[in-house]
Amino acid sequence: MPHRPAPAYARTAALAAGSLVLVLAAGASPAAPAPAPPPTAGVRATAVAAAPGTGTVLASYAIRSTAEVSDTAAEVSSPGYPVTGWYPAGSRSTVLAALLAAGAYPDPFYSTQQKQIPAGDFTVPWWYRSDFTVADPGARTYLDFSGVISAADVYVNGRRVADAGTVTGAYTRHELDVTALVRAGTNTVAFRIRPNNPRKHLTMGWLDWLQPPPDENMGIVRDVTVRRGGPVALRDAHVVTSLALPSMATAELTVKARVRNDSAAAVTTTVSGTVGPASVSRSVTLAPHETRTVVFSPADHPGLRLASPRVWWPAAMGGQPLYSLDLTASVDGTASDTAHESFGIRDVRAPLNADGARQYVVNGRPLLIRGAGWSPDEFLRWDTRYTEDRLRYALDLGLNALRLEGHIEPDEFFDLADRYGILTLPGWECCDKWEGEVNGSEAGERWESADYPVAKASMAAEAARLRHHPSVASFLIGSDFAPDRTIEQGYLDALEAADWTAPVVPSASARSSPVTGRSGMKMTGPYDWVPPGYWYAKREGGATGFNSETSAGPDVPTLDTLRRMLSPAELESLWKDPSAAQYHRSPSSTFATLRLYDAALAGRYGAPTGLEDYVRKAQLAQYEAVRAQFEAYARNAKDASAPSTGVVYWMFNSGWTSLHWQLVDRYLDQGGAYFGAKKANEPLHIQYGYDNRAVSVVNSRAAAASGLTARVTLFDPDGTQRYDRTVTGLSVAGGGASSTALTLPASVPGLATTHLARLLLTDADGREISRNVYWLSSRADVLDYSGSTWYHTPTTAYADLKGLSSMPRSAVAATSATASDGQGVSTTTVTVRHTGKGSAPALLTDVHLLGAGGEPLLPVRWSDNQITLWPGESATLTAVYRTADLRGAAPALRISGWNTPTTTVPAG
Repeated sequence: MPHRPAPAYARTAALAAGSLVLVLAAGASPAAPAPAPPPTAGVRATAVAAAPGTGTVLASYAIRSTAEVSDTAAEVSSPGYPVTGWYPAGSRSTVLAALLAAGAYPDPFYSTQQKQIPAGDFTVPWWYRSDFTVADPGARTYLDFSGVISAADVYVNGRRVADAGTVTGAYTRHELDVTALVRAGTNTVAFRIRPNNPRKHLTMGWLDWLQPPPDENMGIVRDVTVRRGGPVALRDAHVVTSLALPSMATAELTVKARVRNDSAAAVTTTVSGTVGPASVSRSVTLAPHETRTVVFSPADHPGLRLASPRVWWPAAMGGQPLYSLDLTASVDGTASDTAHESFGIRDVRAPLNADGARQYVVNGRPLLIRGAGWSPDEFLRWDTRYTEDRLRYALDLGLNALRLEGHIEPDEFFDLADRYGILTLPGWECCDKWEGEVNGSEAGERWESADYPVAKASMAAEAARLRHHPSVASFLIGSDFAPDRTIEQGYLDALEAADWTAPVVPSASARSSPVTGRSGMKMTGPYDWVPPGYWYAKREGGATGFNSETSAGPDVPTLDTLRRMLSPAELESLWKDPSAAQYHRSPSSTFATLRLYDAALAGRYGAPTGLEDYVRKAQLAQYEAVRAQFEAYARNAKDASAPSTGVVYWMFNSGWTSLHWQLVDRYLDQGGAYFGAKKANEPLHIQYGYDNRAVSVVNSRAAAASGLTARVTLFDPDGTQRYDRTVTGLSVAGGGASSTALTLPASVPGLATTHLARLLLTDADGREISRNVYWLSSRADVLDYSGSTWYHTPTTAYADLKGLSSMPRSAVAATSATASDGQGVSTTTVTVRHTGKGSAPALLTDVHLLGAGGEPLLPVRWSDNQITLWPGESATLTAVYRTADLRGAAPALRISGWNTPTTTVPAG
């Protein structure tokens, strides 16, 4: 997350907000209450399973502002309390998410409608109330939960069981034994949720990602589970894996679990179960209320030493097999509690290389991290299918990692990442309370004594939750800054106690921590527009080392998405007024406008003539910018000096409808940024170097490639050929190696100032493996590195790409056929052909699949798109999507491009 010091007015406002909470808690009149809700519907008692070892998630809540509830906590939290007029909320819901679901406010993703939501509604606590039924009150009953933002007093059946001094922090986990309070029939749990302020609490904030939600995400955003058990509780069961390297011929598994006697009498329990193919068992005698850790190791259970283990790999490197741990604690032959966990066998390390950069190594094989920053929904609404769609997009783009700066997603996210083979880089967020006490002299939100145990407890809870996921490649205990010694040691102690085996990174920036040392990462930006050539210089944010967050900033979405998110007046301002503050860019004054971006767009391509022309030029600019970022880091990965080791595009997606920092937009539509990344990250790829005019082949496959042919042709915009060269017999090693095929001459007789370069890579049989088309200028972009700031490097002269506007119109025809697999997935195969006359190519031809009402059919995964065709050329593309998303309509194809008229035809 970009760092900037908090301005005085922001800090004053934060302090004022904190004071307001205290005043209201003392009984002063609150701000205007939320609109009167409709009668509560859909909030029913959750039937809790009776079997020992089961856990039942509270299905829903009734919520209401304490400003509107005059009854006592004992009354509110007692069974039978009337909740007519309360709002329904799901099992994971912020206050505002529930209000939006109930229709209390207009769609905050459109225009400036979020401004209509009064922040004063959320300056007082809110009640969350849920009923659950129990048939057998004799079994032990526990409330198990985390994800409370920011803190809560907790009540069960009229009795307070925990206060906000204990239940505080978004990531701390709590288990409350409520056996003595539970009765047969209906029971009630109620949370009095305190308001959130991410500058004052160890929770979650948004800084400059988006316009922050007026409720600051107060609520319960993870499951509250009612767990049942017998006299012995089985907790913290996990497997520590050790893979033999480099052979990977064997792996050793060590199983650990805590057994706790919750009864007043001594008891003997037998802990038994299976760990992958092995069985384990041991009996333990526990004194009253004693807790003991049970360990099963290969020394006493030889079956835990596996031969030929099934090893987990990132998606592009191998398979993603998982093993299971299943344990039962029994007393007198009766199950008292159970534990279940999946895990993977893999080895992840991240040493510093000779240049001090962090190099990730999986199962002994180094890899270039090609990542992007992940954002949850602005209102922290969890949707498994929507998340899975985005993860599939990440794989489609050739990404192998996602960074989660704060906003660490629920368990299902990491389950999906395990399944899809996507590495994750979770960590704490910057520029709020999490970085109030840092290893340096920077000002921040000072910590109080109560914050230290909350931070350590947060680390302990997340470590225990994430340690078994093979997709979790490290944990970043700092973001823009590294923690001071006290905080760092607390984190490290918690990680060690949790048997954490993945690397621990002190900071996402080039900050060192007192114990862990150097970060091996850099956070030099940029976060706003820079030209494609910027990425090739080994300085600032260029392709050297590990850049933890960086991009050329704005990513203007497609016209379809823009019309869904902006009003007509805002659409007009978007292309006409570069100095206008864009609400859908950022609350930060640094990123409020598109001034730098718009100046580059006009300077390089020519001033926009209308909204469609602005968006057309934006897609072209974003394609070349994103492609260059990933290509530069890929080309430099095996350099002998100062190689690149990782790049995290800032960001993969946005939590709302946005104009910046996104490879894919809120509605999962794909534009130039998306297809630029997809092109750059091809497994075997031909590319152009903006710095040295070299044409290189980059091979991210494991195996070497040989017998390749590279052909490079230069054209004027009208299609006149000015240069053509073919190189045969090329070979390139695997594992991210690159090989230079040829270097283009500094000048070519007769070549226009604005020109096109077509790069083709074919195999020994003449089959096309990679095609890449660049629009270039003999007049280079000129960067002023002396004027660099933390968010961009100024450009003092622009490349002249205005010649593209003179390209003749080109006709493109399409034929298609659609087939369904019978499992709910359809594939439309599209053949596009340049059918125009003359010699001009059809530049950046885009094919959109349309569904019901002529709207884009989303999500969709294209084999390729935004392609460039010369006269007579054709390309076959495939689009994969859910059949049900057609909603019974026949699909259609919309074809458009830089110099191609937009046409819509039925899809076969």
